[in-house]
Amino acid sequence: MKFALAAAMAIMAMPGSSQAQQGPVSQALPAAGETTFVQAGRLLADPASGMVLRDKTLVIVGNRVTEIRDGFVGEGRVVDLRDSFVLPGLIDSHVHLTSQQSPSGRLDAVTRDAADSAMIGAGFARRTLMAGFTTVADLGGSNDAVFALRDGIRRGDVVGPRVIAAGSSVSIHGGHGDVNGYTDDVMHLLSSESICSGADDCMRAVRLQVRAGADIIKITATGGVLSNTAAGLAQQFTDAELAAIVEVAHRMGRQVTAHAHGVDGINAFLEAGGDSIEHGTYLDDASIRLFRAHDAYLVPTLLAGDFVARVAAGPDNFFTPAQTAKALEVGPKMVDMAQRAHDGGVMIAFGTDSGVSAHGDNAQEFALLVRAGLTPLEAIQAATNVAAAHLQISGEAGRIAVGMPADIVAVEGDPLTDVTTLERMAFVMKGGVVYREE
Repeated sequence: MKFALAAAMAIMAMPGSSQAQQGPVSQALPAAGETTFVQAGRLLADPASGMVLRDKTLVIVGNRVTEIRDGFVGEGRVVDLRDSFVLPGLIDSHVHLTSQQSPSGRLDAVTRDAADSAMIGAGFARRTLMAGFTTVADLGGSNDAVFALRDGIRRGDVVGPRVIAAGSSVSIHGGHGDVNGYTDDVMHLLSSESICSGADDCMRAVRLQVRAGADIIKITATGGVLSNTAAGLAQQFTDAELAAIVEVAHRMGRQVTAHAHGVDGINAFLEAGGDSIEHGTYLDDASIRLFRAHDAYLVPTLLAGDFVARVAAGPDNFFTPAQTAKALEVGPKMVDMAQRAHDGGVMIAFGTDSGVSAHGDNAQEFALLVRAGLTPLEAIQAATNVAAAHLQISGEAGRIAVGMPADIVAVEGDPLTDVTTLERMAFVMKGGVVYREE
């Protein structure tokens, strides 16, 4: 099965496949040692500085930047972006590449296996890369599907962004992250080894995820909007379980991030030493103090909140009654939450929860962040240097610098004055390979 899956995914990445023909793309790998010159009219090489450089040439040998020269130079393999705004490849700190919300979602859960999910994820990964996101954190999905997709991209068999993968979320029995709303025999079959009860059992679940290949541990500290159960949005793990999870994950060299809406779950997780919060809907002043005291990050996923609220209130609502009630409660609160966090000095990393909303629409999060009070530059920083620091990959992503991988994107217009220009990506390079050029 593994060999068949790898072969099939390789076929999807081939230029002749239907997936490869969606949108303009050049996938020719540069020859070993071949030099590419990227001429940039405006260059935000280091978003942390906020400095826009003019008339520069990025010299790329193989897959890395080797020089940044003044003026427009180069011969042979030249990319002309003299009329464009160039910046580092974007980072989405929260996606689910192997699925996407739809009216058939509940049926899909019992008719698709891991191989199906991986193949579907290959298409979504390509769509995400073409939108300018060269790195993502995938925070929840079948271990077999997500890890196969991550590894296929890493090998070059599949076109997609660099993936930092959590695999299955660690959750309590019956909680958000477990299987809900089916008959007992179906739920038993679909439930994963990452479901736990009690501190010792939750340590076991974390260790099994590390053994399975998780780069980061994702837990569901509170109830969630899209779990098909009327279990609320408050804390679900006990304090002892949270402390055990964080301790054992850190001992095994893994960060822990928590899905959390309710303030009790947010604060309990931060007090336990957790590294970041996904969503954060009901955070309060105490939460903000805890974020700052523990140098923790907030990934507000405003696009997910906006999407579920629109679906739940619309004429074609496909959510169950339990999901609908929570979507209408949570969605409208999230922009205000992000504004309070930003005003309080919380570090905000860009993340969309794409897979709830459509893959490829990730850049719509930028406008929502600006609506929450971030400047366009701060929103870009959230998706570059801040997200890289959050995911502990600052040496590999988040800026354009000598020695760094050549992950480079470009748009027409100026995203520092109109951040929505990032929704219309004109150029994408990942690791020195041009995937989109218009």
